[in-house]
Amino acid sequence: MSKIIIAVDTLGGDLGAEAVVKGAVMAAEEFKDISLVLVGPEGELKGLLSNEKKCDNISILHAPDVILPSESPTLAFRRKKEASIVVGLKYVKEGNANGFVSAGSTGALLTGATVIIGRKKGIERPALGTLLPTPKGFTLLIDSGANVDSKPNYLLQFGQIGADYMERCLGIKNPKVGLINVGAEEEKGNELAKAAYTLLKGSSLNFIGNAEGRDVPYGICDVAVCDGFTGNVVLKFMEGFAKTMLGTIKEELMATPVSKIGALLAKSAFGRVKKRYDYREVGGAPFLGLNNIVVKAHGSSDALAIKNAIKQAVIFENKSL
Repeated sequence: MSKIIIAVDTLGGDLGAEAVVKGAVMAAEEFKDISLVLVGPEGELKGLLSNEKKCDNISILHAPDVILPSESPTLAFRRKKEASIVVGLKYVKEGNANGFVSAGSTGALLTGATVIIGRKKGIERPALGTLLPTPKGFTLLIDSGANVDSKPNYLLQFGQIGADYMERCLGIKNPKVGLINVGAEEEKGNELAKAAYTLLKGSSLNFIGNAEGRDVPYGICDVAVCDGFTGNVVLKFMEGFAKTMLGTIKEELMATPVSKIGALLAKSAFGRVKKRYDYREVGGAPFLGLNNIVVKAHGSSDALAIKNAIKQAVIFENKSL
């Protein structure tokens, strides 16, 4: 397979298939040398595509069913053989596409990817890796939600696959790996953190020790390792905090005539800050540790977020070639 082909799940996202189709068209126009396969109800997708600019590098793979977030992933995979996640992942597994992008159920996507795509040799659990903006660029938060319950050796593997991702995809040589903990000292933390610290310290990784929550946004490390429960709390807190702070700044800038003048003068700067902390600009989080690239887009992804989630898959695949 010479040309990169990405299958895109059109079902399961909060904004429906229309947002996914628009995002796919944006990606198809930006990346002329790739092909996109939209996975979902053929009739509906044909209708949505007819309203968009014609793209010869977009096709449709029929999948009439969807796995909802409220459903048990394991049961749903047994019962819903024509669900978009199942059909799309099988399409990748059979070698018809290089990767898969979905804004659907995280649990269903993880279960399906593990069972259908399969894990890389030596990897016990795939992990979600989310790029967080820092003054220095990005820090990869891993695991950001796939494995709520983890073992020390899982965290070691998260550090290994995270460091590999940052080196290959972001070009960071010998990336610094930190363990998210409640203190900088080696003896800090719960039993999981202490045991993981020992494993990371004894590995060949460029391990810098513990990283407290306040250190992560500063970019103290390139890879921030933690279990999926902690990672998801960190991720959601940062999303909420960034949105709240940007809203508060906007409110204060609009409060008086003088501050409005200042806001006008600094409009471009604030626009750049907003863009830096907008999750849509990253698009999605890859499941690392799988045999093929699978990108989990935010459930509330709009067209821009979908476009950039596809971009993530393309970049990952390009770096893997």
